[in-house]
Amino acid sequence: MFRNNSNTFVLLKRIFYILILIAGFSFSSNAQVKSTFEGTDVKTVKFFPNPAISFINFEFEKNYDNNFKLEIFNFLGKKVGEIKVSDKKITLPLTDFYRGVYIFQLRDQKGNIVESGKFQVVK
Repeated sequence: MFRNNSNTFVLLKRIFYILILIAGFSFSSNAQVKSTFEGTDVKTVKFFPNPAISFINFEFEKNYDNNFKLEIFNFLGKKVGEIKVSDKKITLPLTDFYRGVYIFQLRDQKGNIVESGKFQVVK
């Protein structure tokens, strides 16, 4: 059936990594909610529009830190962008992005994930 076992292994390995990636992230289009005070839900980041065509906005709430960075990954897990959060609102142009689903991770100065989510690019 398969002539080259090496190619089959590589394909199965990629499928495995995709499944791990899917299992490791929350796939809701709304930002995850992080509770900082009992009874109070605070969103760290909002993103819109979703799906996006030519740009996507990321808005950070009051509790964001200038040491945060926003990492963007394609659906295969390859990092396609990294932005240092220096303002309360970031507009990311999508001219170099292909159609598909992308995952973002907001990381603190130590590299810990503060929040993650997904957005879709439709062109």
